Amino acid sequence: MILPMRSRPAVLTKTYFVYILASKRNGTLYIGVTNDVLNRAWQHKNDVVEGFTKRYGVHILVYYEAFGDITDAITREKQMKKWNRAWKLRLIEKNNPDWRDLYDTMAP
Repeated sequence: MILPMRSRPAVLTKTYFVYILASKRNGTLYIGVTNDVLNRAWQHKNDVVEGFTKRYGVHILVYYEAFGDITDAITREKQMKKWNRAWKLRLIEKNNPDWRDLYDTMAP
């Protein structure tokens, strides 16, 4: 059965995020992609998952970008991972010059 347009449920859209974590100002950086940046940042902060961020204490969410399409987010993540360190630092400094933990501004 095909529902008339007014009876069809709304299409849910997802938001995808490319994010950068740091161990400290100008410290070790990590770039990732997720559809739930708040939860993912919490996981990194609390060392829930074994790996790079736990090993190197990379827990501060210093930058993120939002995308409506996962392909665009993954493309951006791969692009940023190829950047040299100076470009990554410049991006963070431009958008978050005090290197504040953005998780604190997002968490309820």
